[in-house]
Amino acid sequence: MRILVLIDGSKWSQKAALHAIAIAKKRGGKVILFSVLDRREARALAFNMGLFSENLAEVQKFEEEIWKDMKRSIRHLTSNLLEMCREEGVNCSMKIVEGSAREKVLEEANSGRYSLVVMGAYGRSGKTRIGSLLEDVVGLIEPPVMIVR
Repeated sequence: MRILVLIDGSKWSQKAALHAIAIAKKRGGKVILFSVLDRREARALAFNMGLFSENLAEVQKFEEEIWKDMKRSIRHLTSNLLEMCREEGVNCSMKIVEGSAREKVLEEANSGRYSLVVMGAYGRSGKTRIGSLLEDVVGLIEPPVMIVR
């Protein structure tokens, strides 16, 4: 059994990973922690910072700093989850890609390599409604999907 877990840095995706680890431990499965970094998100945050600081000339510098922080943060989180898997005796790996979250998640989830996809119900924004990525992809993912709240 191969379980794909979508990791976006939110507490909900971390909770999803914990559920996937528990399932993999019981069933002798493998967990793949999958994260998509979207450069457009860094660009939007940098633009907002430039507006707020009234220094639009610094937007590109802000974008590079944000991009590096996004990469560092997701690597740190997935490394911690990998360590947790090892402690639990669960086979685990991570895969971090760049691009559109919707496109990359569908491509990976529907690759034919997974028997289950696990994702958090909400994203990093912490909004009380279902996450927008979940709304975009859940009906298009071929393997069974477990949504963790």
